[in-house]
Amino acid sequence: MKAIFHIRKRINRSWLVDMLLFFLLCGVACFMGLPLVFTISNAFKPIDEIFLFPPRLLVHHPTWNNFFALKDIFADSWVPFSRYVFNTFFIAIIGTVGHVIIASAAAYPLAKIKFPGHKILFHIVVLSLMFTAYVTQVPNYMTITWLGLINTYWAVILPAFGMTLGLYLMKQFMEQIPDSLLEAARIDGASEYRTFWQTVMPIVRPAWLTLIIFSIQGLWTSGAVSHKFIYSEQLKTVDYVFGQVASGGLVRTGPVAAITLLMMIVPITVFIVSQSNIIQTMSTSGLKE
Repeated sequence: MKAIFHIRKRINRSWLVDMLLFFLLCGVACFMGLPLVFTISNAFKPIDEIFLFPPRLLVHHPTWNNFFALKDIFADSWVPFSRYVFNTFFIAIIGTVGHVIIASAAAYPLAKIKFPGHKILFHIVVLSLMFTAYVTQVPNYMTITWLGLINTYWAVILPAFGMTLGLYLMKQFMEQIPDSLLEAARIDGASEYRTFWQTVMPIVRPAWLTLIIFSIQGLWTSGAVSHKFIYSEQLKTVDYVFGQVASGGLVRTGPVAAITLLMMIVPITVFIVSQSNIIQTMSTSGLKE
């Protein structure tokens, strides 16, 4: 039996298998990274290389002309480009912070306080995930109009607070927290609010960091939605304005390539900063009832 065990162990840890897996994963990673490399390369290509067929992956004669052309386009705008940037950051930050707090606060009683009807409420949350944004557009517009929030930042921020995906994600993570840990906090004299903020929220940090990425990604590219609620040019977002630039046709292919790169910077930066916390295992994985 010992010989069989050693043989199996040696086969499972074979350096040849490890190398094959390493090269396989490297190949998959390179394949998945091609769109990112191509987007970065396109932003610095002169117009003749952009229209080259077959297209080249890497730029041969890099140039900043696409970015300069984009700057010239916004120089003629009567609303400063900085205003669009401020609008986008304001909506993304306030919407994300509010969504994380509200989703976490609503998920805590659903996960850890067995009040009457909590299962029905959670089933309603799960059911709401089946509906796409196109289905809820009309009800959302009617609600925003009734609240008098048309043509304000809150027309985009308020619906972001109520996205049920965050509630579902936080509830699933909070269910993994042992009840004995919460009981220990209550025995020590902690209130429910203190237990939630000082015990639960640090434990589910990977969950709300993941939620931050999803929320920022959605709000950063909310131009397609925001223009239905916001009509004032001074309140529009970068994504919407970039879309107007892209509608200029083939003559603006270079600036559009630069726009694509600029729109990717913030979501990718947020992901890089948060990835070490997202991939970490739950701190409660070693605790048992």
